[in-house]
Amino acid sequence: MKKQRMIKMGAISYAKMIRLMLEGEYSCEELADLTGLHYVTVLQYTRELHRARAAHISEWRKDRLDRDNVRIYKIGYSFDMPRVRMSGAERQRRYKVRKKAEAV
Repeated sequence: MKKQRMIKMGAISYAKMIRLMLEGEYSCEELADLTGLHYVTVLQYTRELHRARAAHISEWRKDRLDRDNVRIYKIGYSFDMPRVRMSGAERQRRYKVRKKAEAV
């Protein structure tokens, strides 16, 4: 009789996540959608990969408020892409432009 091999679904999904990260650059939300893992689980995996220097932040994407908040991870050791930060004056200027557009 052939012995059955037991594989946990998390291990399969984790392997799929690593394969995707080797092939391209994805955000945690995209990785969660593609692998079927929960978003928080993907966050934990990518943070640990980053902490172990097995992955790096290759780019930052803008969120709905036009801030560099969405990390894009790539497998491999390299330097992280720095975030672009706005000065207080620039942030206030954008806020006033947005409020003026809403008033019209």
